[in-house]
Amino acid sequence: MGMVDADTVVVATGNAHKVVEIEAILSRVMPGVRFVALGELGDFPDPVEDGADFYENALIKARAAQQQTGCAMAVADDSGLCVDALGGAPGIYSARWAGEHGNDAANNQKLLRELVDVTDADRGAHFHSSVVLVRGQEVLRGDGDCPGTIGHEPRGNNGFGYDPLFWPADTPGQTMAELSADEKNRISHRFHAHHDRAARLK
Repeated sequence: MGMVDADTVVVATGNAHKVVEIEAILSRVMPGVRFVALGELGDFPDPVEDGADFYENALIKARAAQQQTGCAMAVADDSGLCVDALGGAPGIYSARWAGEHGNDAANNQKLLRELVDVTDADRGAHFHSSVVLVRGQEVLRGDGDCPGTIGHEPRGNNGFGYDPLFWPADTPGQTMAELSADEKNRISHRFHAHHDRAARLK
């Protein structure tokens, strides 16, 4: 196990993209803190994410990381795509919607199939993120959304997940996957959730 101290925050995710995003956002409001991916501290089993919503799953992951590593602080994010025409699906099942966890291509193909007959006017959607920072026994929560629409074909090579199909309302003419990391971090659901949570630290 790697070295941890009072200024270490373990980031409870196996997704390297998320670690980079979280560190880029939180380092601005938590100076002097070292962010370490859970996998750098050991090989730990994934907790069962059986929460009823994004917040409950984020809390499950943060508590598990805290207990597994002995870190006083752990942060976890649970996020997903909520499509209006699909009643909010895929929601908390976004990462494994097509049956295999983290298969972005399969998930995007399924999304296009589900929306094949849906008009542009009815392709509204939003990314949602719930972020939990546990600090000792204290729990700090943040929630954020990024509204937009679903396109008809993937565009862009940046980001991950459903980014190539998602057209954010804040960046007309560009999918999330066509934005630079800095551009995405200024508008993303994760950005809003972390700043919502950071405001509760003050």
